[in-house]
Amino acid sequence: MTAWDEHVADYLRLRRQLGFTLVWDEHLLGQFSAHLNAAGIEHVTTGVMIDWAGQPREGAAGSGASRASTRMRAVRSFAAYLHALDPAHEVPAAGVFSHQPRRTMPYIYSHEEIIGLLEAAAGLKRYERSRIYPVVFGLLAVTGMRVGELLALDADEVDLEAGIITVSRGKSRDPRLVPIHESTTTMLTDYAAWRAQRAAAGPGDAAAFFTDHRGKRLTYFTTQYAFERVREAAGLTAGGALPRIHDLRHSMAVSTLLGWYRAGLDVAGLLPRLSTYLGHTNPANTYWYLSAVPELLGHAAARLAAASPTAAQVRS
Repeated sequence: MTAWDEHVADYLRLRRQLGFTLVWDEHLLGQFSAHLNAAGIEHVTTGVMIDWAGQPREGAAGSGASRASTRMRAVRSFAAYLHALDPAHEVPAAGVFSHQPRRTMPYIYSHEEIIGLLEAAAGLKRYERSRIYPVVFGLLAVTGMRVGELLALDADEVDLEAGIITVSRGKSRDPRLVPIHESTTTMLTDYAAWRAQRAAAGPGDAAAFFTDHRGKRLTYFTTQYAFERVREAAGLTAGGALPRIHDLRHSMAVSTLLGWYRAGLDVAGLLPRLSTYLGHTNPANTYWYLSAVPELLGHAAARLAAASPTAAQVRS
């Protein structure tokens, strides 16, 4: 381990003790450390960080504002930590590569497409992925959990008797309970029995609920790789933007809202429940779906029109 690697490890350890997860930051800082080592740099400077953050993606003509901003945010926080240890390290001014974030329009999977994804996951080859990823992707689809929340689950946070998952390492850092359907509990029970057999065969991560073929906790990168293979096998790669794994969360939220509208329920009154279930600290993040998905917007507009007096009624 180089000196830069040690600095990164110490920084991540400190931030995680304060409650941050920093999964993507760890990936970026690993790249930044490799860059510093290769260039023989002893102190980080604003110029070094700008040059690194602005590097284009391999094969791309230039670096997008969002990519550069994300990379700069990660290294700027790291630089502030280094500066506290040694003032020779520089901290770039806030706002370098800043951009106005825009939410990506969600891809809403149909029921048939989700079934296709799960069937493709069951056909994955090698490393027993066919036993792992149908459960992973299925749980994401029915609960709307974030990928990081699912991967961080410990075995004692999945209560299969009560049918409740405790998410203790969510984005908001506030624990929440996620009730699951009986069919989902059955699926997880079968997986847990298989996982216990694997654990008995050798050492692994005993705490983690979702593990790979070696018994180690699943990582985001191996999960994303598996999803890309499954997406291709399911035929969801033709034309337009590629559906993302995170769109399973969007699809669950939209499916729930559509079900409420079609059943004639009080959607406005039920939305806070969905916000809590999804772990949204700001209800606006849940209301966003009403404008992001045309069918939902149509239902909302129809409900509003039905509740408002018509022009004829007003004139009379």
